[in-house]
Parts: sequence; structure tokens; C-alpha cells
Amino acid sequence: MIVPRTSRAAILEKLHAKRADRKPIWIASAGSGLVAKLLERAGVDCVNTFSGARLRANGMGTMSMLWPILDSNQQTLDYTAQDIMPAMSGDAFVCACMNANDPLKDMVVVIEQLKAMGVVSVSNIGPSISYVDKDSQIYRVLEKSGITFQNEVDFLRVAKEMGMVTIGLAFDEEDSCQLVREAQPDVFCFHAGTTKGGLTGFDSGETIDETAQRTEAANAKLRALSPDLLLVAHGAAMETPSDAQYILDHTSCDGFWTGSSTERLPIERAVTETAAEFAALRFSDRGDA
Repeated sequence: MIVPRTSRAAILEKLHAKRADRKPIWIASAGSGLVAKLLERAGVDCVNTFSGARLRANGMGTMSMLWPILDSNQQTLDYTAQDIMPAMSGDAFVCACMNANDPLKDMVVVIEQLKAMGVVSVSNIGPSISYVDKDSQIYRVLEKSGITFQNEVDFLRVAKEMGMVTIGLAFDEEDSCQLVREAQPDVFCFHAGTTKGGLTGFDSGETIDETAQRTEAANAKLRALSPDLLLVAHGAAMETPSDAQYILDHTSCDGFWTGSSTERLPIERAVTETAAEFAALRFSDRGDA
């Protein structure tokens, strides 16, 4: 087969046209080809791939990608090429979320690999050091060993220079401003935290209003740095479509990024409910002797 190709110019034209038409931009994670296909049919603008999504598809939590149980970049490269790209029809583009702190890979070479398979967008969340609390010992140890947020910023900057659509992501206002100022991504997502709900979600107790307030506080600073920047929201209490609508109504975001909300959680519900119906089946009284 031949995987559909697109370009940076075509992607940005579509995304900015949606903002002009007051239609939300929608980015969604996929850990399998089936999920990617269904998301594209539903109208998603961007399917993003990363090791956390693949691990979710195998029943683990997103945060399991932080442990040395797999080569995060190789997992993303392999399943993006083998599972996701062949499932796409070309209506949506694919963004590969890469680990810019991989000590065994030249990220320029990785970007070239992605371009060769038809991927023209990257993000820095595969995983990001932003997942780790800055006041923790493990964060300080990681930075001392050369695992830094700066490497993620530099990765996005170089990727944009190489013609990729870049989607930046960070978990606090300080990192968000640094990334936007230095890497100048095309799209930015303020990551409000791990999505609650389901078997492996984490509920911090935050309300959707609090998630919206934190997101908008970051948005205000980012708009001042880059007025034309496309902003999307993700995570924390944004679990359901009504939650996403609340974000659209109470922030200046141009759209939203769903992960577990359109992948893990719907699968958990559908399989559990359908399997329960099958499990409840019994032999009828057929009058056998």
C-alpha cells in the first residue's frame, strides 16, 4: 500500500482555517490502528502517537512509559509505521510524540525517519521530563545526568527548521513560556495533568473549573508571547465531551487534545458492558431429555 502524504503548509492552512471558522481543533492519541481509523472517521484533525498510548492499549497507565521497560522512541517509530500510518486515509495528519532525551538516537535522524514514513509533525511528550515534579530528587538527578527540558525545546526548534509541524507541550507556566519563546511551536498544549477516570486514570480531586482556570492562566502568558499561537487544552478533569465543552466555553483555547478520553475510557466501557452481556448468557430450556 501507499500511505497518504501531506505537507506542513496544508496542515497549518487547515488548522488556521478552523480557528477562523470558530471550529475547535481536535488532537487525539491512538495506541492502535483501529482507534486511529475510528478517530479519523469521527473527524479528528490530528492523531498523535507515543509510547504511552501504546501502553494504554495494552492495559497499562500512561505513566508506565517513564520507566525503563521499553525503548520509547523505537516503540513509537515502529507502531506508527506499522499500525497507524497504514490505517489512515489522509483526512487527518499524524503527530509522533518523541523522547528528545534519548541518549542513543540523533533526533535529526529520527525526524528524517518520520518524514520518510509520511509523518510531518512531532511533539515533545514521548515522554517529557515535565512529567516529573521539579522539587523532587529524581528531577534533580535527571537534570544532572543530562536529561533536560532544554533538549525538548531544542528538538522542537530543529524539527520546525526541518519543515515539521511542531506541537509543544508542558505542565507548568515556566516551562510553557520557555518552550513557546525558544522553540516557537505551531501548536501548544498546556498539559493540566493525567486524565482522571477508568481503571488507570488519576483523580487529583481537581474540578473542571479549576482545570480551566489553570489552563487559561497559562494561555494568557502564552498569547502575550505569541499572539497567533494555536492553543489546545488537555488532561486533569477534562474527561468527557461535556468537560471539553466547558474548557471551550471558559478558556481562550482553539481546541482540545484527548488521550484516554477517546481511547482508553471508551474501550474500557464498551468491552466491559458487551462482555458482561455475553457472560450473562445461559442455555435455554430446549426440552432435552
